[in-house]
Amino acid sequence: QVQLVESGGGLVQAGGSLRLSCAASTTIFSINFMGWYRQAPGRQRELVAGISNSGASYADSVKGRFTISRDNAKKMVYLEMNSLKPEDTAVYYCNVIVGLGYYYWGQGTQVTVAS
Repeated sequence: QVQLVESGGGLVQAGGSLRLSCAASTTIFSINFMGWYRQAPGRQRELVAGISNSGASYADSVKGRFTISRDNAKKMVYLEMNSLKPEDTAVYYCNVIVGLGYYYWGQGTQVTVAS
């Protein structure tokens, strides 16, 4: 059963923008954290942005360019990506952590930024 549904990935020119969306299943309750990771070829998976009751946080590489937001009622999380750079090219994964500490992962969506 698909627990997280991601959308919004694609091909964009450098300097352009994309908006990623992730919808959590209505069967998922007690969400404490929603965020986005990414993994580029030859690189480790990294946390790009996350949001919880403690607030939002960002990787240094995307600060000022990306904005994470959430809709708790709809159980959705978004990632607005602006001023995209070729080094942002990666597979982006939605991540949700529920109250008991269990992780849910999306299947990933490809973001490609052309130089």
